[in-house]
Amino acid sequence: MGEVTAEARAEDVTIVEGSSFCVSDRAGDIAEHRTQGVFFLDTRIVSTWRLTVDGAPLDALAVVPREPFEVTFIGRSAPRPGVHDSPLVVTRHRLVATGLREDLTVRNHAQEPVGFALLLHVDGDFADLFDVKEARPAIRREVSRHTGGHEVWLSVDVGGRQRGVRVRAAGASAVATGLAFNPVIPPQGSWTTTVEVLPSTDGQEVDTAFPLDRPVTDARPVVRMASWRATTPQVTTSSPALRTVLHRSVLDLGALRIADPDRPGSEVVAAGAPWFMALFGRDALLTSWMALPFDPGLAAGTLRTLATHQGRRSDPMSEEEPGRILHEVRLGVDPARALGASPIYYGSVDATPLFVVLLDEAVRWGLDLSSARTLLPAADAALEWVRTHGDLDGDGFVEYRRKTDRGLVNQGWKDSEDSIAFADGLPARGPIALCEVQAYVHAAYRARAHLAEVLGDETAARTWHRRATKLREEFDTAFWIPERGHYALALDGKKQQVDSLASNIGHCLWGGIALPERVDDLTGHLLGEALFSGWGVRTLASTMPMYNPVSYHNGSVWPHDNALIAAGLARYGKQGAAATVAGAVIDAAAAFGGRLPELFCGFDRAAVSVPVPYPTSCSPQAWAAAAPIGLLRAVLDLHVCAPHGHAAADPHLPAAWEHVALHAVPVAGHRVRVDTAEQPPLQTPAELAARTAGCCPTPPAGRRPHHSRGSRPSTG
Repeated sequence: MGEVTAEARAEDVTIVEGSSFCVSDRAGDIAEHRTQGVFFLDTRIVSTWRLTVDGAPLDALAVVPREPFEVTFIGRSAPRPGVHDSPLVVTRHRLVATGLREDLTVRNHAQEPVGFALLLHVDGDFADLFDVKEARPAIRREVSRHTGGHEVWLSVDVGGRQRGVRVRAAGASAVATGLAFNPVIPPQGSWTTTVEVLPSTDGQEVDTAFPLDRPVTDARPVVRMASWRATTPQVTTSSPALRTVLHRSVLDLGALRIADPDRPGSEVVAAGAPWFMALFGRDALLTSWMALPFDPGLAAGTLRTLATHQGRRSDPMSEEEPGRILHEVRLGVDPARALGASPIYYGSVDATPLFVVLLDEAVRWGLDLSSARTLLPAADAALEWVRTHGDLDGDGFVEYRRKTDRGLVNQGWKDSEDSIAFADGLPARGPIALCEVQAYVHAAYRARAHLAEVLGDETAARTWHRRATKLREEFDTAFWIPERGHYALALDGKKQQVDSLASNIGHCLWGGIALPERVDDLTGHLLGEALFSGWGVRTLASTMPMYNPVSYHNGSVWPHDNALIAAGLARYGKQGAAATVAGAVIDAAAAFGGRLPELFCGFDRAAVSVPVPYPTSCSPQAWAAAAPIGLLRAVLDLHVCAPHGHAAADPHLPAAWEHVALHAVPVAGHRVRVDTAEQPPLQTPAELAARTAGCCPTPPAGRRPHHSRGSRPSTG
């Protein structure tokens, strides 16, 4: 297969529910040679899905999106020879979830009956998801094909593992190429049928999510989305752009949730559509952290699931190590095609400390202490990995170097092969210690200290605080570049400072590892012309030789990156800078119709008046969907510690937002209100405030004391 052009991708329509998704063109058709298909368990179960009327394709008229898992395509048949218009309008109402359902309706607007031949061309190649994504030649598997009555069966066997699909429609005739219909529609009449795509694994067909004997409104995905909407906070704001973006975020996060049948109530999020519809440790942890004010339960489900799959042994191929948190889970039929030749790959340097950070933050937002105690051994195992396996040379910093050529070369969030380079463009050689990873470790040490305080272990709290303080001091000595006024991107294997100016320095603020005296310089860089595009902070400064605004990690803008940067700026009292970043990213979201993509290009706003899409960006994508919530949380400067009965906000909004109120924010079984027009801006029930006397005994490292509008005690 050849490479797909950016123009072709831009025309694709994606719908998603859980780990299943469908990508088609704007007529609703799927072509095998394109990066399209119906995907289930990381496998393309339908590679051809093309509707023709009298042998001709439909003219696409409109695409009407509804829920994230639902879309309607409107088209018309090609006019008959010698006739200017066609009387036949075709509506394809499509729903995806563990398979696909498509309700076909053809309306005849003629004054006489119309007969025609309608053929749905169907095929499946059962290609691995990444073969499709990267447009590389797929392994040609021997697909069994059977037809009979009104059904088509396709199946494949790989090493004793079977995947199959059954396509059926009442009134159809199964033919060699798919399903055929020959309706005659009366004048001004219509004809309807429903086509179902039913996947199977090892001979067991998955229950359809949209059964024909019940209304669509009663289907599991619809009910689940309605329940999700009902439990998330309501937002009122004078900014239409912010209102639209937050509404879209709620829908997308709802659609990307994956339910684990073995652990009811433990939901996680898939990383993003179309190519990362699986559990990714780093993505799930940061998404859950940003989404806490809207859904604390997502953090609990993420922690439980990742703890279940935490590393137990040492395996160079999968890079599993005791205590390590996974990088990704893959469900394809052939594990040899996955990273590390394993369904679970552990090659992430940052997911493990982030697990501890999220556990503490979840406790602050109300995770019950019995659950915290249950998860504490996993947190301690993660910290043991940080201090042993993660510190490859014993210098106190966490480094990475892949174990085999099957693993990722770079194992931080910027995992492109060219993403970690010196200011002169030369690539860094490992083991590599990233600046933001040390910040995450510092935050994990502080988090573990706070957990110890909450659980009454003052000795452990003092130990972890000492370790955090020591790391902070050693980090500043090793990473600060005085002549440049910023932290190094990384240390290479020779402990040389990788001196590129990159957005990673903003994560040093988020993790609290930056010394207060460095903050003015860091803020100046983050909001300076080289890093700030006007639509957000770029991943790499435009002054660097490796800068490319149309690159994955070397000059693009990532919404989640900006959300963490904004939170870091607010943490150190730079609320005005945080508001600038938040306002820019929400402006960009408005230009994308309210849905932030995984990333977009880093062109300067003064030169290009609209944000430019990145060609292969995922959308919807989990941490991009959570980023608006993270940005809002940053500009509200919202801090909660339920065990200490503390909640506070100090809003500094972008000027265009004027007013924001959050109603029914979930905290420890209570609902609180945040309203920027009130004093104080955060209202809490008396039961929460009375939980204990005072607030957290340890404020976040790095926060500068400052006066707020209204009551604002220091937070932990």
